Amino acid sequence: MALLCSRQATAEETLAYSVIHSDEIDPAGPGGMVRFVRRGLGVEAFGINRFDLPPGAGGLEHDEASTGQEEVAFVFAGDGHWLVDGEQVPVRAGSFIRFDAGTMRRPIAGADGLSFVAVGCPPGGYKPHGPF
Repeated sequence: MALLCSRQATAEETLAYSVIHSDEIDPAGPGGMVRFVRRGLGVEAFGINRFDLPPGAGGLEHDEASTGQEEVAFVFAGDGHWLVDGEQVPVRAGSFIRFDAGTMRRPIAGADGLSFVAVGCPPGGYKPHGPF
C-alpha cells in the first residue's frame, strides 16, 4: 500500500505525496511482468507502469491510438530491443525510447532480461515552463 505523507498540512499549504516500493505492487498481466505503478501511487495526471521481461520474452504488441497517449520507456536494467512498426530498435540499461500514439511497438528482452518503466500521457498534458 502506498504511504501518504504523515505530516499534517497547515491551512495555508497543501502537502501530499505517496511512496511505494516495487515489491509492494502485485505483479500482474501475462506472466506477472507488469506492476501498475499509477494505481499503487494514485497518480491521475499520467500513466506509469513497471515491466520486467525475463530473458527472451516479448511484451504485448500494441499502439495507443485509441487513448492518444504519447509514451516514453526508460530501460533501467537488462537489454533487448523494441519492434517499432516492424523495425528492431536496440536498447540497453540507460536507454530512453519515445513512441507516438499510433506507433505499433513491442518490447523483446535480450539474454539478461529487460526491465523498464513506461510513462504515457496525451500530448498537451504537460505545459513546459522555465528553462527545463
